[in-house]
Amino acid sequence: QVQLVESGGGLVQAGGSLRLSCIISGLIAEVLDMAWYRQAPGKQRESVALITSGGTSNYGESVKGRFTVSKDNAKNTMYLQLRSLKPEDTAVYSCYARVRTVEPYSWGDYWGPGTQVTVSS
Repeated sequence: QVQLVESGGGLVQAGGSLRLSCIISGLIAEVLDMAWYRQAPGKQRESVALITSGGTSNYGESVKGRFTVSKDNAKNTMYLQLRSLKPEDTAVYSCYARVRTVEPYSWGDYWGPGTQVTVSS
């Protein structure tokens, strides 16, 4: 069974920074794409950042230049560095991964439960 767990959320003032982590655990054969999404109350889920197995990243328009996604393959961990935070960045941030498990040997899509980021003005 594959599990994703996020950490690092919290309350921060506008202009501040946070670093989120997403750890993947389980019997993993391969990790393909990983991504961060966020959902604010009353709004649709929004794609924040994606990083491919090869390390290529792309970002949602609202976070370009402020957020940076990275990963440590050896630790099966993905990070999201959030800078210059704005109140509109307030949301639950969730991580996603496309993972091939060892048993059964198959691909699946997995999500973490999310971590709350609150930015005060």
